[in-house]
Amino acid sequence: MTPEIAARLRDASGLVFDMDGTIALGDAASGGHKPLPHAIALLELLERKGIPFVVFTNGSAKSPATYAASLRKAGFPVPDERMLTPSASAARWYVREGIGKVRVLGNDGTAAPLRDAGIEVVGPSEPATGVEAVFTGWHRDFVFADLEAACESLWSGAHFTTASHVPFFAAEGGRAIGASYAINVMLSALTGKRPRILGKPGRAAIDTALATMGLPRSAVKNLVVVGDDPALEMRLANSVGALAIGVSTGMMKEVDCLPPRDRPAALLSSLEPLLEAMSA
Repeated sequence: MTPEIAARLRDASGLVFDMDGTIALGDAASGGHKPLPHAIALLELLERKGIPFVVFTNGSAKSPATYAASLRKAGFPVPDERMLTPSASAARWYVREGIGKVRVLGNDGTAAPLRDAGIEVVGPSEPATGVEAVFTGWHRDFVFADLEAACESLWSGAHFTTASHVPFFAAEGGRAIGASYAINVMLSALTGKRPRILGKPGRAAIDTALATMGLPRSAVKNLVVVGDDPALEMRLANSVGALAIGVSTGMMKEVDCLPPRDRPAALLSSLEPLLEAMSA
């Protein structure tokens, strides 16, 4: 880590952490999470120093509160309000755009933040008219009727929105397939529409993170985004001028072959250098 990067870390207005592959890994045996080395100590340090942070997973299988509870059980100091998912940023975007009726291709965890925001949620294959947006998320129970219903809504003019559009994410033992990506490919092929990404690396994600930390948009230049996926966290940080810190504990193993928009300012083998820099 260069002195310049260390200085930017010490001057950070706030930090956005990915979850899987960055601070923790999903534990298949318990259904919870296992912390990665130095992750808990780093978040505890930020808490003591009063430096705002959020954990933003691109997973939408569970509600933010459920993810937060899992992290707290593993020892992380993450209250419900500091845990974000694409559904949280989607709900905020729908409210801002005046969208009040959304067909959700996902489970209860995917839909929960939308309902909490007062949005009418339509089930994956539920008959409905007046659907204003289709939102794809974690939906491993996808069936052909869901495809037909989503296409009908999109053909009728609904916005095509998604939690995530990457084929894989980090999991214990390797990588797992992103459900929304597979669904999006089918919907795009049939409707000719491309999804607006409301999770990472979409702008809605960074706007939601800033708002959650109580920071103005101007603070984005001093923001630090920490993650393991070049197409998500690194692309998100680079697109807004934030500091992109990559870790090789998840999806990212090397950076030389990456396009500039997906490269981190520093690639760390663990969170220890980040902890040391923030401790100075």
